[in-house]
Amino acid sequence: MSNWSIDFSPMVPLPLFWAGVALAVLLVALLAFRRSPGAALRALALGLVVAALANPTLKEEERENLGNVAIVVLDESTSQTLATRPQQTEGIRRDLEGKLAKIPGLEVKWVRAGRPDDTRGGTNLFTDLNQALATTPPDRLAGVIMVTDGQVHDVPKSAGGLGFDAPVHTLLTGRPDEFDRRIEVLSAPKFGIVGQSRPVEVTVREAGRGPASVGQIMLRIRREGRPDELRRAELNRKLTIEMPFPHPGQNILEIELPAVPGELTPANNRVVVTAEGVRENLRVLLVSGEPHAGERTWRNLLKSDAAVDLVHFTILRPPEKQDGTPINQLSLIAFPTRELFQVKIREFDLIIFDRYQHRNILLSQYYDNIAQYVREHGGALLVAAGDDYAGPTSLIRTPLAPVLPAAPTGRVYEMPFKAKLTEQGHKHPVTRDLPGGKGDTPTWGKWYRQVDVGTPTGQTVLAGAEDKPLLVLDRKGKGRVALLTSDHAWLWARGHDGGGPHTDLLRCLSHWLMKEPDLEEERLIATAKGMKLTIERRTMENSVEPITMSAPGGATSELNLEASGQGVFRSTIDVKEPGLYKLQTKTPAGNLTAVALAGVEDPREMSEVTATDLKLKPLVESTGGGVFWTSGGGFFGTVGSTSVDVPRITMMSGARVLAGSGWMGLKDREAYVTRGIKLTPMFTGLLALAALLFFITLAWWREGK
Repeated sequence: MSNWSIDFSPMVPLPLFWAGVALAVLLVALLAFRRSPGAALRALALGLVVAALANPTLKEEERENLGNVAIVVLDESTSQTLATRPQQTEGIRRDLEGKLAKIPGLEVKWVRAGRPDDTRGGTNLFTDLNQALATTPPDRLAGVIMVTDGQVHDVPKSAGGLGFDAPVHTLLTGRPDEFDRRIEVLSAPKFGIVGQSRPVEVTVREAGRGPASVGQIMLRIRREGRPDELRRAELNRKLTIEMPFPHPGQNILEIELPAVPGELTPANNRVVVTAEGVRENLRVLLVSGEPHAGERTWRNLLKSDAAVDLVHFTILRPPEKQDGTPINQLSLIAFPTRELFQVKIREFDLIIFDRYQHRNILLSQYYDNIAQYVREHGGALLVAAGDDYAGPTSLIRTPLAPVLPAAPTGRVYEMPFKAKLTEQGHKHPVTRDLPGGKGDTPTWGKWYRQVDVGTPTGQTVLAGAEDKPLLVLDRKGKGRVALLTSDHAWLWARGHDGGGPHTDLLRCLSHWLMKEPDLEEERLIATAKGMKLTIERRTMENSVEPITMSAPGGATSELNLEASGQGVFRSTIDVKEPGLYKLQTKTPAGNLTAVALAGVEDPREMSEVTATDLKLKPLVESTGGGVFWTSGGGFFGTVGSTSVDVPRITMMSGARVLAGSGWMGLKDREAYVTRGIKLTPMFTGLLALAALLFFITLAWWREGK
């Protein structure tokens, strides 16, 4: 394409040139005023002189048109999945494709923005638009078209913040008369002390005009291990709900608002508050026998945990040892055995017997109290046994025997051996992930002494010499018991023969005894990221029952999990509806349940879901663009209608207003690239000189007549 133009390059400095032009104009004016003969010819001659000094050049450019670029941003946020908005969005996209394709030289870029798996929070259309603008020349941008419900959270404060000079148009999905109610969490705890409760503050919000009469608002509150509770609420009034923390780990409070006729979606009528339950000052009672090298290992481990209050009771001098030392030189005060083992025994979370021998220091009644503490009150007991467990002073010969998981045979192995994970040990969370335990030969160091025991009643997770039980875990009544049949765990702590994961083993063991949820053998876990739901089942069994899943709308389905390692079954699925998913499965010990919130983990995204033109309208109008409701059937449309009304599109250049009733305009940027230039002087050479002399001579001739 050729383009013609005239350029001027004065042969004298511009001030002198313009002075000459002014002088020529004055002379012409003077001649005209005096009505001198030949004034017109003299004016023409002066004009030729000025033109010669201006040095005009005819310029011919070979241009290539670059075309215009339009960017269409499609909102794919969670709120765009509600009602008929997906069908509306698809209808708008098809209509735009057809209309934009008819505009010659227009390049269209499609941007999918605000997807539910976005980790930024909210609907950020302009953030995604900026990424597309990074590869778009600003001088080619004809305009931006946004297809959205209007709930956008990163709208610039002014058109200057956009970084381009082009119209922004908005095609709104949904309807302007939508109505919705939701629960808003004003404040919620992140954690709480087990056995206590903390307040959760919520309120009920309403957008749009609802039914004339919907009755009073009742909230259904669900807490773990308690029956449902109904509470009366008022619009925009704060309501305080107590959230209990019955156990460590994740605790759940669910609040549900019944849906009413005409409501846009019930997806935000339910909120789930999750908070971690933590124990306050775990109390551990360590009872040690005669001092030995392993005693310090237990003490250092427990003292290193700031959340543990340790009470250590050790026997430095057995009763049968009589060396004549006066009693008043042995101790200042008597050890409070009655207070510890009878009055305050229930205040402890864990009792540990480390190489302890029964030498009538503790009364039989105290052992019986410990057994009741385990069976009836859910206490935890750990016995770390040495050769004392096989002798006549063994704890098995006390009233503690009914809760111990294995009885000694009387034999003690004195030989080097390596602890090995058993089949159950590879599945149990206490030992499954111990470093160095994989394979047939563990990489950790040797131990040298182990007490032989008979067939245990619990689960043997570690085996030692001659594959005999080394670590046995068992449940007795409401409580838990662990038996370690060797007193050589301290060798790992000293790094003997390469050492071993003594800290991991002893810490996991003590936390399992104290019922840490992450260390449960039978557990169902559900997590959601966007619209992907991951279900994990931990078990000691070789197979698991199907999982029953309840969707937010009440529909149920069954899922089969796939093996994902020893003791772990897992599956990831895509869910279609955002909201709370409940999962349940059967086990021999009872039902396991879990909940996950899919698609609406972003409270900001689901806080306002009704379509609106208020957030984008000021910015759009300041760019010369327009906001259009696309629901078919006029402004209010038809409820449930999926038809769309998309305005016609036209290219415009030089206009400041680029939108009107039923139409929207794109700015024709007329961008081009110059491929070649040809310059032709217009007033040089003999021809120009001859023309100048001709008109000067003609003027003289006219004056001489």
